[in-house]
Amino acid sequence: MPNAIREAQRYGQSIWMDSISREMLVTGELERLVHLGVVGVTSNPTIFEKAISTGTEYDRDLAALARRGMGIKEVYEALALSDIATAADLLRPTYDMSEGRDGFVSLEVSPALAHDTVGTLEEARRLFASLGRPNVMIKVPATPEGIPAVRRLIGEGINVNVTLIFSLEAYGQVRQAYIAGLEDRARAGNPINRVASVASFFVSRVDTAVDALLQEGIRGGKQGVRDLLGTAAVDNAKLAYQEFKDTYGGRRFQELRRMGARVQRPLWASTSTKNLAYSDLLYVEPLVGADTVNTMPPATLNALLDHGRVAPTLEERAEEARARRAALEAAGVGMKQVTDRLLAEGVKAFADSFDLLLANLEKKLASVKAKAVAGGVAP
Repeated sequence: MPNAIREAQRYGQSIWMDSISREMLVTGELERLVHLGVVGVTSNPTIFEKAISTGTEYDRDLAALARRGMGIKEVYEALALSDIATAADLLRPTYDMSEGRDGFVSLEVSPALAHDTVGTLEEARRLFASLGRPNVMIKVPATPEGIPAVRRLIGEGINVNVTLIFSLEAYGQVRQAYIAGLEDRARAGNPINRVASVASFFVSRVDTAVDALLQEGIRGGKQGVRDLLGTAAVDNAKLAYQEFKDTYGGRRFQELRRMGARVQRPLWASTSTKNLAYSDLLYVEPLVGADTVNTMPPATLNALLDHGRVAPTLEERAEEARARRAALEAAGVGMKQVTDRLLAEGVKAFADSFDLLLANLEKKLASVKAKAVAGGVAP
């Protein structure tokens, strides 16, 4: 069977891995995936919470950091930066060979800063400088306060992964922030040919929210809505791609393109299927297209390699997607209300994961110190 990751590359789509852990790095698992064709890695607070809070791979570093008297947040950051740096070094040949198109590893600013423009800017600059690698992206949420930070960071030459995009309206603001940042940078006389950004459009959560509303309607006897189940998320992404093409094929971007600017690629995130009645590749197979990225958790990536069918599907049936969007609105499903709620819930979920991570890390740190004392080693 052909390697589906390589097949996607033939159609202009890059496959990234939506997971990182010390275990992946020390066992060679990430290196194996890179050999298969994975060309990037994304992380978020939930991923780090699972990685750091379970297992023993971090215990040695925890013991060393404990002896240095670091606070919990400092300990987390030291562990996360170490993993991100290792992954970035492993992917550096990919970055070099692709001339800066791929080979990126993403690290998110603290979720506590989602509504703090100045705080986001300060932390993004600090993290990017601390890592000191050109193939790192800093993740900034597409909140009203995050979007101005995107423009500033792009203008400063910091690669940005704009995350938690659910609505077409927010996506429009993200595109404009990216282009404005490039224009700011060009006006200042700085090169723009190596500034990179992706716009992370969250997919599966849209179906989860919309399907719940449709099911309410079905139970209430509403007619003609059953066929809309499981369609909103892919349709949302297809419509976003049409807007991507309009923006980056337009006159405003052409001057920047002549100066070497890259498009800000749409990245399909949250691509694991939540409803077991749907295909495990529902958010992969219909979304293959040029100048896009799909970042997948391990189970979804394994499904792609096992039985994925890859074809240039992203531009198929765009008008049907538009018609179904109108049908959703007619059925009383307001997409703005849905996506506004999803953004608020997404910010909260990452903040909760971050808080849980710090709490679990504090317990692990206490355990490591206790073991050190029991073993006669100074904590």
